[in-house]
Amino acid sequence: MSLQTDFLNSAIKQFHYYRTLGEQAMAQVSDEDLNWLYYPDGNSIATIVQHLSGNMRSRWTDLLTTDGEKKTRDREGEFANLPLARAAILDLWHQGWNCLLGTLESLQPEDLETIIYIRNQGHTVMEAINRQLSHYPHHVGQIVLLARMRVQGPWQSLSIPHGGSESYNADKFAQEKKRGHFTDEILKK
Repeated sequence: MSLQTDFLNSAIKQFHYYRTLGEQAMAQVSDEDLNWLYYPDGNSIATIVQHLSGNMRSRWTDLLTTDGEKKTRDREGEFANLPLARAAILDLWHQGWNCLLGTLESLQPEDLETIIYIRNQGHTVMEAINRQLSHYPHHVGQIVLLARMRVQGPWQSLSIPHGGSESYNADKFAQEKKRGHFTDEILKK
């Protein structure tokens, strides 16, 4: 395998991981809490999902042939804190992630060196992927934090639960060394 193929496969796994993380967090909150605002001019989970979906559909639709900031995108509208039903939020979520992942899965390793544009600023496809690997996890982290703030009862840990590090590490170090991706475990669930 080439470095480009390894990079592309790794990026796809990382995006799948963050998609799963967001879904697991949202599944733990009530429908009402998806629209909850920590402060009046903040963003709800629903608003963050609108923004992620709008960004993903703009950036990854016709990646190799059009600017990543589509004229049809309403970025300001993505931040309107309008209450949305869970089904609408999840529909937006899936539209965005499916667009991103469908595009990445269609790329060839040699495409990673192609110059594309976002607001007329040139990037290689690899740079654009890295740019979004910084952007999307930032917002997924916000979703996880907002969800955790709203769950008053038991929280299903999205990583190693508190007090579980020693047991987790003992299990890992009892296994033979192998090549793997940090996302493999969560994606198997």
